[in-house]
Amino acid sequence: MYRDIRPIIDLKQMMESSVELYGDNIAFHVKDKVGGPYRGITYKEAKADVDALGTALNSLGLKGKCISIIGDNRYEWAISYLAVVCGTGIVVPLDKELNASELEQLIKEAGVECIIYTNKYEKIFQDMKNRGETNLKFLINMDAEVSDETRLSLREITEAGKVLMENGNREFLDAQIERDVMSIILFTSGTTGIAKGVMLSHGNIVEDLMASPTLLEVRPEDVFFSVLPIHHTYECTCGFLMPLYRGASIAYCEGLKYIVKNLSEARPTIFLGVPLIVESLHKKIWQNAKKSGKADTLKKVIAINKITKKIGLDLAPIFFKQIIALFGGRMKVIICGGAAIDPNILQGIRDFGVNAVQGYGLTECAPICALNPDKYPKNDAAGYIPPGFGIKIHEPDPETGIGEICARGGNVMLGYYNNPEASAEVLKDGWFHTGDLGYLDEDNFVHITGRIKNVIITKNGKNVYPEEIENYIGRIPYVSESLIWGKDSEETGETLIFASIRADYDEVKEVLGENYTDEQVEALIWKEIDKLNTDLPFFKRIKKIDVRKEEFEKTTGKKIKRFVDANKGIQ
Repeated sequence: MYRDIRPIIDLKQMMESSVELYGDNIAFHVKDKVGGPYRGITYKEAKADVDALGTALNSLGLKGKCISIIGDNRYEWAISYLAVVCGTGIVVPLDKELNASELEQLIKEAGVECIIYTNKYEKIFQDMKNRGETNLKFLINMDAEVSDETRLSLREITEAGKVLMENGNREFLDAQIERDVMSIILFTSGTTGIAKGVMLSHGNIVEDLMASPTLLEVRPEDVFFSVLPIHHTYECTCGFLMPLYRGASIAYCEGLKYIVKNLSEARPTIFLGVPLIVESLHKKIWQNAKKSGKADTLKKVIAINKITKKIGLDLAPIFFKQIIALFGGRMKVIICGGAAIDPNILQGIRDFGVNAVQGYGLTECAPICALNPDKYPKNDAAGYIPPGFGIKIHEPDPETGIGEICARGGNVMLGYYNNPEASAEVLKDGWFHTGDLGYLDEDNFVHITGRIKNVIITKNGKNVYPEEIENYIGRIPYVSESLIWGKDSEETGETLIFASIRADYDEVKEVLGENYTDEQVEALIWKEIDKLNTDLPFFKRIKKIDVRKEEFEKTTGKKIKRFVDANKGIQ
């Protein structure tokens, strides 16, 4: 474990101490236009903007009020967030994938009085404010050069805040932070479609910030690559606030289609990803190897390097120089979260000379519950329990040890906003009941097997975890994604396991060519399913499949809406 951990009380004090320690270091790498070069913004410069914007927001009478932020990952989003939580009010980050009616519902629920947004949302919020059905009083546009009678310019009010400070206004600078009261409302995007507002405090966030670097080293010279949606607590805590706490810097990606280009430009050392992104990068490497006829050579070189590493000689920087360059050339570690990832993918990335680990968390835990250490990760584990945090397994199965994962610690939320009943359901006797199923191994690593609500209980009382089988199916090269559910047979009463599978047609073409039929695709996949079934217990075996071309319906967090698709059934 790493022990160089700086004590912090709240996010305001964190920023103040980071400026003292790293003031002239680059905090943000930004682009002034798409395709342009990155330029640096120092800690001192960023703190000056935060203080000025916070002072301006206070002058508008927004002290203690709920303020929303919505937009792409960018410097203005980050500065707005810090200006709100470090001395103005309660920040309510909003999902940029939501439609106008969904946004209005959340703005009403939180009583938002001000929203900071990008040009894309100008008409939506103008219309919303004009209807007068919300508490909205101020609209602040990140992109506007000047203010007008309908909305304010973020740039302009930040400059106005600087003038106020020069004239002696210290309301924001002298603001006292209450560490353990609600400062953040984060609306979850669950697969049920019902959003709950998670109430987090400064204390919740800083507990995560101080715990995580004990397991994964973050140094001032590190550059984080920001690509995941910043309103999600995973990216917000780990990809935005963590680097600022440790004196590192953040480079913003211009979008998913620019990932490879921006990696080469920013040359980051730490990259937070989700399985979809990490698997895509891994897949691209092997596709390129196949196209160039070097796949077999690559396999042999990986095998050789595994042998030389055992005697302390890692030849990855030499053997895999081109692959490492794909990640920017300096990538130290890729951290995968948000959902379970195939352990073989993590090992596959590590085989190329780039460390890859996964973590486990939920919005309700700000979000970190467990994290694999960078020095001794386990590919099949969700993570190790950080010091000061607690994980227990509630009512474990006597045979398997599997039960509900419960979390305890200073990172656990205050509750759900205006929803005491839902809060009471999950916060019991000092423990947060996650709704996830899993077990702890002998080394105190957390392993996740699925969600309680997803478990298929057969007529014989056996438990089938859909996520486990979906993980196995995901290893089939011709499969893009899958969904497992159970259905009782009308004839025998036996619980049958069904799979809806979205084929990977690029891989299918490699085998069947361009002129294939749907029947051939299904036969190709069935051949692999039959192999999988031989390794599964009888009650877990897949009895029927449906091969589809269209994507599954997903949440804004890109998780399949399991019960929407499962209820459609297989004809």
